[in-house]
Amino acid sequence: MDHIRTPKVENVRWLDRLTPRRIAVGTLYLSSTHTIFVENSDARKETWVLHSLVGSVERLAGTPAGCPLLVRCKNFQVFQLLLPQERDCADVYASLAHLSRPERYGDLYCFSFQPNLDKEERERAWNFLDLLADFSRMGIPSNLWHATPANHEYRVCDTYPSELFVPKSASPAVIVGSAKFRSRGRFPVLSYYHRDTSAAVCRSSQPLSGFSARSLEDEQMLQAIMKSNPASEYVYVVDTRPKLNAMANRAAGKGYESEDHYSNIRLHFVAIDNIHVMRSSQQKLADVGDLRSPSMGDFLWGLENSGWLKHIKAVLDAGVFIAKAVAEEGVSVLVHCSDGWDRTAQACSVASVLLDPYYRTLKGFMVLMEKDWVSFGHKFSHRYAHLDGDPREVSPVLDQFLECVWQLMEQFPCAFEFNERFLLQLHTHVHSCQYGNFIGNSQKERKELRIRERTHSVWHHLWENRVEFINPLYRVDHNQTQGVLRPVTTPYCFKFWKNMYSPVERGVAMRLSDCLNAVREESQQLEEELDAHQEVPRETDAEQETGPAGQEKDRNRAEEEEQSD
Repeated sequence: MDHIRTPKVENVRWLDRLTPRRIAVGTLYLSSTHTIFVENSDARKETWVLHSLVGSVERLAGTPAGCPLLVRCKNFQVFQLLLPQERDCADVYASLAHLSRPERYGDLYCFSFQPNLDKEERERAWNFLDLLADFSRMGIPSNLWHATPANHEYRVCDTYPSELFVPKSASPAVIVGSAKFRSRGRFPVLSYYHRDTSAAVCRSSQPLSGFSARSLEDEQMLQAIMKSNPASEYVYVVDTRPKLNAMANRAAGKGYESEDHYSNIRLHFVAIDNIHVMRSSQQKLADVGDLRSPSMGDFLWGLENSGWLKHIKAVLDAGVFIAKAVAEEGVSVLVHCSDGWDRTAQACSVASVLLDPYYRTLKGFMVLMEKDWVSFGHKFSHRYAHLDGDPREVSPVLDQFLECVWQLMEQFPCAFEFNERFLLQLHTHVHSCQYGNFIGNSQKERKELRIRERTHSVWHHLWENRVEFINPLYRVDHNQTQGVLRPVTTPYCFKFWKNMYSPVERGVAMRLSDCLNAVREESQQLEEELDAHQEVPRETDAEQETGPAGQEKDRNRAEEEEQSD
């Protein structure tokens, strides 16, 4: 509250891009967590905006009607405030600038958000997902893989989870030696096991190879990964960086695996650009979605100039390559980028969605997010600017994964149990800081912050409201829901995600989804009524067989049999 200079301003005009022709007049309130606008109309409509969702605030040139503020949110909502007085405008601007960029974790909304849950309910919500159960579901053979105690208390790698699966043949000395030879100590560990082919998807960071350095233990680790798949004689190493970038890292003592030293690997680069390129690209894309009434030429030029869909294609291509290697060739894959928490998470999770129908269900997708992103140390607080920090650390890494899933949903509309609203809701909650799941940069950091004791879990909240997120076209018995997805990734197959980047269209799409759900529910009700009506004639027939008419038929039949005798 110390940052709020003016908590209330009257006669404010509110222009929301969602309804561009409508200008509302009302009172603006600033609380410690929200900006609240209450209209002067009889309905007293309220609009609440979380400060943690505010991406930027801009003071525009004053007009005779007042002093404008342009507020851009991280979920791409844009609204404009027109305040009557210059002093109030300056105060609100300064307040929002501070409130949207807290300096301490304790100032985030999740630490003050208190839904109506007691301590036991909160604990059950946090236990809603079980990652060890997911590894068990994969059918990991205990004679080839096991959960290693090497990283308990984060002794080997402080950005990895404490529970890790590695080849059973990899000794503790091999694990520690491999970790010393990998950036940030992120040694190769299991991400996904494909029981049909016994091939695995593993993940790590880049090796500290430089121009000629090598590690016997790291080479033995990759040999152990290969031996854990008896049907294969080599391992794919998928480096998700452009090859030139990986080569440049060698000058800093890092780089990539040499096929001369790792005799059992096949190295493959997939050329996903770094976080700085992606940040710039998304900003250009947001500018396209911001255009009020663009010409076709302006829209297409802006989309092409952003390069965004080219990057989405690169991420999806990486997942397709991994999925084909695992499902069709039966070859295990080690995936890494520089530090193994951005592009690596994208490639591994896209491949998992393609390979496993479970991750295309509502709960399965939550498990995948928790495993490959939260647990494995994606830097949520840095990438999505939860705290006031280095803007060069910000990048839309998870946004790209969610968009890859949306692109897949467009190609396979019956394959996913969840709908587009679910992806949009996830995107909002990653930025909102309302729940504790996406706070911090690692499992260790969340434990030190006592996230489970002090905040609430978004997964249980989304599950409780799952009726809003069900895809009406999904059927368990549909051919798209079974087996591996094989998408087409030629350029013409990629679309502009207008409901993400142009929120003006979002309401229309959500209403369409609601209509489809209503049609599905109505169809189910009619089918149940039809089944009930069909039961009536059968019951009537049975009554006729056992009633007076049925008894008369039995007597006549008996008399006919006696006469024939």
